[in-house]
Amino acid sequence: MDRDNRESMEEIQLRILRVTDDLRVIQSELNCAAMQAPTDPELMEALAEQPRMESIQMLKSALDQMRHFLWFYMQVVTSDSEIGEKFRQTLRQENGARPAELDQQFQSATDAIMLRYLADSRFRKPN
Repeated sequence: MDRDNRESMEEIQLRILRVTDDLRVIQSELNCAAMQAPTDPELMEALAEQPRMESIQMLKSALDQMRHFLWFYMQVVTSDSEIGEKFRQTLRQENGARPAELDQQFQSATDAIMLRYLADSRFRKPN
């Protein structure tokens, strides 16, 4: 790994730590508001206002998408399987593709991996 890539990965790691901390703070603040809302009708009304609910829904959607992508990422990066290698090759080949095309390819690949995982997990014992 060259110096620029190493610095980029360090930058990403710092951003992940900051975002993780921000998410914890947001969760804590929303939890406090949710606990107080049942006893405060004005707070309940304010929390349910459309702009706030839209921003919560947008955050939820972004987190769902990120969770889905991170699962895929972990499968590709940590997998020594043939499937993992094929995904890595595809990613290297598609490096010049447009972002929208890559998003669709990630989504399709992630969906395929998830379906295979779910199908395989039917026959596994729970931990």
